[in-house]
Amino acid sequence: MADPSARPDPDALLEQLQQADAQAARGKLKVFFGANAGVGKTYAMLATARALREQGQDVLVGVVETHGRGETAALLDGLPVLPPREQDYRGHRLREFDLDGALERHPALILMDELAHTNAPGSRHQKRWQDVEELLAAGIDVFTTVNVQHLESLNDVVGGITGVRVWETVPDRVFDQADEVVLVDLPPDELLKRLQEGKVYLPRQAERAIQNFFRKGNLIALRELALRRTADRVDGEMRAWRRDQSVETVWRTRDSLLVAVGPAPGDEKVVRTAARLAARLEVPWHAVYVETPRLQRLGERERARILAVLALAQELGAQTATLPGQDAAAALVDYARRHNLAKVVVGRSPRAERSARPWGWLAGLLRPPMAGRLARRGDDLDVLEVPRSDADQRIRGRGPLDEDEAVGAGPHGMQAYLPYLATAGLCALTTAIATPLLPYLDLANIVMLFLLTVLVAAMKFGRGPAVLAAVLSVGFYDFFCVPPIYSFAVTDAQYLLTFAVMLLVGLVTGQLTANLRFQAAASARRELRSRALFELARELAGAFAPEQIIEICDRAVRASFGASARLLLPDATDRLALGDDASLDPGIAEWVFAKGLPAGMGTDTLPSAPRLYLPLKAPMRTRGVLALEPPPGSARLLLIPEERRQLETLAALVAIALERVHYIAVAQDALVSMESERLRNSLLSALSHDLRTPLTSLVGTAEALALTGQGGEGASLTPRQRELASSLRDEALRMNALVNNLLDMARLESGQVQLNRQWHAVEELLGSALAARENALAGHRVVTDLPADLPLVECDGVLVERVLCNLLENGAKYTPPGSTLTVNAQVVDGGVAGRQLQVAVSDDGPGLAPGAEELVFAKFSRGRAESNVPGVGLGLAICRAIVEAHGGRIWAENKTLPAPEGGEEAVSGGARFVFALPLGTPPRLDESEAETEAGAGVTPALLPPPMELP
Repeated sequence: MADPSARPDPDALLEQLQQADAQAARGKLKVFFGANAGVGKTYAMLATARALREQGQDVLVGVVETHGRGETAALLDGLPVLPPREQDYRGHRLREFDLDGALERHPALILMDELAHTNAPGSRHQKRWQDVEELLAAGIDVFTTVNVQHLESLNDVVGGITGVRVWETVPDRVFDQADEVVLVDLPPDELLKRLQEGKVYLPRQAERAIQNFFRKGNLIALRELALRRTADRVDGEMRAWRRDQSVETVWRTRDSLLVAVGPAPGDEKVVRTAARLAARLEVPWHAVYVETPRLQRLGERERARILAVLALAQELGAQTATLPGQDAAAALVDYARRHNLAKVVVGRSPRAERSARPWGWLAGLLRPPMAGRLARRGDDLDVLEVPRSDADQRIRGRGPLDEDEAVGAGPHGMQAYLPYLATAGLCALTTAIATPLLPYLDLANIVMLFLLTVLVAAMKFGRGPAVLAAVLSVGFYDFFCVPPIYSFAVTDAQYLLTFAVMLLVGLVTGQLTANLRFQAAASARRELRSRALFELARELAGAFAPEQIIEICDRAVRASFGASARLLLPDATDRLALGDDASLDPGIAEWVFAKGLPAGMGTDTLPSAPRLYLPLKAPMRTRGVLALEPPPGSARLLLIPEERRQLETLAALVAIALERVHYIAVAQDALVSMESERLRNSLLSALSHDLRTPLTSLVGTAEALALTGQGGEGASLTPRQRELASSLRDEALRMNALVNNLLDMARLESGQVQLNRQWHAVEELLGSALAARENALAGHRVVTDLPADLPLVECDGVLVERVLCNLLENGAKYTPPGSTLTVNAQVVDGGVAGRQLQVAVSDDGPGLAPGAEELVFAKFSRGRAESNVPGVGLGLAICRAIVEAHGGRIWAENKTLPAPEGGEEAVSGGARFVFALPLGTPPRLDESEAETEAGAGVTPALLPPPMELP
């Protein structure tokens, strides 16, 4: 007869059919995967696509980057190419993938190179992999390429190896859900040879790549990561296929370990040995505890020991599980086959302890050790025995406790014998009922009464009383019912067979009934735990405030564990708010919050504490601490493995709810900030537009009055009036400058400014800025230090001149009269960003306040002497917006001078503002153009001669 448990689950079959239907309507994704650029991913993709094209398949090239490689570009000949979509962005004409055009064309297969590419602003999707998902949902097959450093889970690993952080990444789920992954591999030496031959990058780029990213050690490490990631994916596909096909044997495709954890002392050594073996083999490993009906009646000490061993295994990197089952060996073999674990590690008690056990030899014959039972049931498994530590057993003051001895760990005293006394009384009652019925009923019917007694004893009291009921029923039936009555003598030999069958049926019936009773109780407990978690998750889903979550958590803990709970959440300074509860230990709570590990009662950290402290670990970070205090006498409930897992699941649900509520608040704050910013920009723009016309008239009138006072025609102003007219003109000009700053800031933040990039000389821009700020710089000395060989920079000259004007004016505002402003420029290597032009404006004033280096670039942020210095604090904010629009960066810092004689600390040497702009490749000029360009340069009189600070 077939095993009912081996039949497939109807729900699982229905889910598989639904997934198959959904997959049939979806396009197929094929990923060409490599360790790094240059291994030939695009070439392999194009070669495969050409072969399919020759077979008649409709192939369309969506995006393919050849990077100037001739053999790759040659494969594009004859393949239809989708025209790119062009859009303007910051003065550039960008060419991007046309998603709508591809959906309208709807080819059978489309090629999408560089899956991790970031689309230009204004595209429908931010990332190219999102475009690919929409194409797949439309039923279009996609070929794509990706490097190992672009996988999200390996991005930081690759950055730590190569020292280069790649910012364009692909979620691992996109890679894992691909229908096919083709590994394109190339040995490092051959790749370096291709790089030197110019087949990967242009010669100048190749030389820089060899010195930085493409070092041989980096290539070897990236190759290993790519091979391992591909192997992990193939292993997952293999395990999924084994599940679908119900394959029972273990396939030794890769090494893996399974550790059997039991109640015997010394299993800590078994777990540590398995951890060292797994680390040496670099393989995953699992630690499993099988809870049989015998082990269900373990005492508190044994359950605490099992929990400690499982926690140790999890800490050492194992995947832990607790399985219910009738036979530990059968459950372990089934788990090993389902997870394709070829090696099983079990503990072995020392020989001296086994020989000292009463009837040890007989117990060994009737119930062989776990290793023998595993070997018989799983002939495809490697079973490794590890001796348990004698020292651990002596420390605990007793011999090893195995699965068979665990029965004695139940109740003690008279309470342990009550079920047996009740069973004996039940058998006596059955005999008293059956004896008067002998004249009226056949002996076969009397046997049914005694079998019913065995069944009732098994259902009511368990396995041991059922065995006693079977033996007593045979004895009472023989003594009181079988002739000769009141004697154990048997006149008919057929009754011996009746006794044997009756005893056997009674024992089997009692065993099955007791097993069903245990399974029903275990199922009821699991159902209660599942229902409690379901109700908790449903209530947490409707919570929108931490106070609601605290109330729901306290109610759930009281209902499931009878314990009182306290949720400790961090405040604005990221420190736990403990409140006024004196029973809480702040040291333990802070340690749990900082380390993310449990502590307190039942753990390895401060186990004598009266409370159990669990971290609320959410996907992003630890959100708080859950402190539980069980009622007196029920602390052991928190130590039972299944209850502990229930508690940890509850803590995880609460943590996720807290994180959800936190990000809801963050989103609301961000929305309010965005609306406030939009309103403020609109207001600034409206004010600046409406004020410009009257301000222009006011400036013109003030200048006319000033000219009249200077002796123009019809001059009739007194000296006091001329002074007022001059002051009016200056204030009107200052107001006009403030309004221009407001308008410029509004334009920059709205994205309405289009950069007019041209090639400019830094000397020319600086000279114009100095001339424009001649009045503001009066009373200050300006020193320039510009090398004669500075290259041209591609920028918007008007805007960069504005940056220089604002930096010079800012230096003049916040330094005393007579101070020196220094402007210097140099070419620096920006690493990944390439060569940059770095311009610095520094002063010898009081410098920046501590911590204000970043704050000064905020809008409406002003300096120290706020009441004396005019302005609204937008000059530096405009500088940052302009520089970042050019793809550069700007920062501020304090200069330090050497400590004076006898001093111990360096003194401030003033403030220094630096901005860096990317340097492109200037156009080549012939001699006549070069002479013209030199003749059109800045007038030397506009620039002070190079000077040095005293």
